[in-house]
Parts: sequence; C-alpha cells; structure tokens
Amino acid sequence: MAIIITDECINCGACEPECPNTAIYEGADDWKYSDGTDLSGNVVLPNGKAKNADEDQEPISDEIYYIVADKCTECKGFHEEPQCAAVCPVDCCVPDDDNVETEEELLAKQKFMHND
Repeated sequence: MAIIITDECINCGACEPECPNTAIYEGADDWKYSDGTDLSGNVVLPNGKAKNADEDQEPISDEIYYIVADKCTECKGFHEEPQCAAVCPVDCCVPDDDNVETEEELLAKQKFMHND
C-alpha cells in the first residue's frame, strides 16, 4: 500500500529527498507524474487512469508535506523499507489503508515509472 503523511507532520522536510519516486511534495506545491520518473506526455497509469505526465496536478495538501499515492511504491525496487518512514522524526509516515497494493503491484508501478 502507499504511505501517507498524517497531520502530525511538523513540516521538517526530512522525507522529501529520501523518496526515490519523487512522490513527496511540500504542502501547497503542485506536482507532476514526470517529476523524478521516466514518464512523459500522455500515459495510462497501472491503475488505468489516463494522465498527461507533464501537466501540473493540484496539491493534495495545502498545509503539510504529502505523498502522491499513484507514485508511491513503498520504496519497493529501491530499498528494503519506506525511506520516508525511516527518517521521519515524528513517525507520521504511515501505511495508507485507502491505497492497498500488493508487493507485485508496487514493483510493477516502480518498473512503469522508471522504464526498468
């Protein structure tokens, strides 16, 4: 499953540079599917959504750092554990029960985003 950042976030930013998928953004910042990935132009995501990877997307949170579930792979294919959770000083990077994915789905998403 994807990871979410709870409202206990202190906006320290420790998590953002640790994400190998560039799925973490500062509150109120727009994001793109192409940020930190090999995606560009019109794509169909593994979940079936059709998107333009180069278009700005609305922030998920205006107040705290947030994780884009469509880009989060729990660091599968890169690390043994989610790096955001490993570095978070207040333990606010937790599993997202609303975005449950198998390890196979997470690895497929990682390969899709990084042309592996």
